[in-house]
Amino acid sequence: MIATPDRTPLPREFFDRPVLEVAPDLLGRILVRTTPDGPISVRLTEVEAYDGQNDPGSHAYRGRTARNAVMFGRPGHVYVYFTYGMWHCMNLVCGPEGTASAVLLRAGEIIEGAELARKRRLSARNDKELAKGPARLATALDVDRAQDGTDACTRGDTPLRILTGTPVTSDQVRNGPRTGVSGEGAVHPWRFWVADDPTVSPYRAHVPRRRRT
Repeated sequence: MIATPDRTPLPREFFDRPVLEVAPDLLGRILVRTTPDGPISVRLTEVEAYDGQNDPGSHAYRGRTARNAVMFGRPGHVYVYFTYGMWHCMNLVCGPEGTASAVLLRAGEIIEGAELARKRRLSARNDKELAKGPARLATALDVDRAQDGTDACTRGDTPLRILTGTPVTSDQVRNGPRTGVSGEGAVHPWRFWVADDPTVSPYRAHVPRRRRT
């Protein structure tokens, strides 16, 4: 018998910890996106940790900018960025205010509002692909820069909330290098996922872009 997920919001203290503690602990948690058409919920199955100014792979490595300002704020807030001129990706800020660490939400299982997610992910061949990858996850949940800075720990009316869910056990957690990260940051095994879960995205190493001649 599958246990009913805990719908209690995660407290801010959950995120006020080192990012390498928070990241694997997010697996199995539930992110709820409230839209005018109804809620969409995703059970997180894959994440990546980014350790702020200690991490060459982090957007905050070279300091604060207008783009990454939310990362330097309070833990438990949502950091959304735009990439490749076409996709949005979503993170949850961790650690004490000012440290700028965050967890990228890479993949998950849509457990509520799949019909709404399907309308936004018309190219998905099945429901397992609706949120299989960080850009797909954000697209399925209708998340863009308008949600940047959202407090995901509040109990009030908010477009994004993170719930306790059913955290996975340590024997279900796998880790390895982060997807698409280059340079010094490529060696860190800071990608975490639920073993054998079909919604986890495939690993891809960084491939340098070729200059046009």
